Amino acid sequence: MTDFTLHTVDSAPQEARERLESTQKQMGFLPNLFAKMAEAPVLLEAYQTLDEIYSRTSLTPAQQQVALLAISATNGCSFCVAAHSGGAKAAKVPEGDIEKLRELKNPDDPKLNAVARFAKHLVEARGWAEEAEMQAFLGAGFEKQQLLELVIAVSLKTLSNYTNHIAGTPLNDELKAFEWQNPRG
Repeated sequence: MTDFTLHTVDSAPQEARERLESTQKQMGFLPNLFAKMAEAPVLLEAYQTLDEIYSRTSLTPAQQQVALLAISATNGCSFCVAAHSGGAKAAKVPEGDIEKLRELKNPDDPKLNAVARFAKHLVEARGWAEEAEMQAFLGAGFEKQQLLELVIAVSLKTLSNYTNHIAGTPLNDELKAFEWQNPRG
């Protein structure tokens, strides 16, 4: 396997240092995903910029985290499942719904179920969403805007999930409580 550096603020390319330093101050630790992304500073910038844009969608914080968790589990990304399990907990997603998502199932909450189901469908269908799936999402009380906003979630997780797969990102100690093993093996 190609070895990618787990950068620190000091070892990262100059173009990534300010972003890493800011993240470390904001979060209290440097997520290893960002430490690996720092190898390509524009990737780190793209991810953080898109993440900020995604946070401004009309989806609630809980719905945002459910989408990110569902996509990460579908893509088999252990790092992101752990990170978004913590994010979902912070966004007050019910524990039982978080566990279902980690088991590759859909939440009990009807709106969160619709978000997870459509987000996973987008990934599995490679963006060729079936009309019935779009209608089910809209029928759960969502708007076309939110359907399209989930494309941002898929894009965001494509950046991080693929980076973690390629770079072999280890889980931070701060995320160990949310460690996840893909039930698909």
